[in-house]
Amino acid sequence: MFKCLAFIFFISLSVGTHADAVPGCDQICGKWMSSEKNLIVQVYKDKDHFRAKIIWFKDDPSKPMGEWSDAKNPNPSMRTRKILGMDVLDDLKYDTKSNSWEDGTIYDAKNGKEWSASAYISKQGLLKVKGYWHFKIFGRTMVFKRV
Repeated sequence: MFKCLAFIFFISLSVGTHADAVPGCDQICGKWMSSEKNLIVQVYKDKDHFRAKIIWFKDDPSKPMGEWSDAKNPNPSMRTRKILGMDVLDDLKYDTKSNSWEDGTIYDAKNGKEWSASAYISKQGLLKVKGYWHFKIFGRTMVFKRV
């Protein structure tokens, strides 16, 4: 029995968890659902930056997801682009010292505004993305769970 437990312990140490196998900077990559369960984003790496695009959202059920456009965009030429598949988080850079992603931007299609952005993964495994204006204390944090 002891040999069996020792073997299992050794195997678990050598294999590690998925998070251990992924470099710190890439742990943000993947699909994340908002805590309100109305939005799923795909976070991905683009060279040395991280971005996120909308892959699913739930709004007015009388209008299919694929028909929603970026109608509030301040740039008139962008108002016809589709919300589905649109990048909403851009230019995040991984900061090894703080184990967070910093200096990015986040776009809110509901009001056509862009904000500064940062993100980190909590000890509970939740992605916390903060959109803010000039200073982080003047912002709002969205919470996402990996799906």
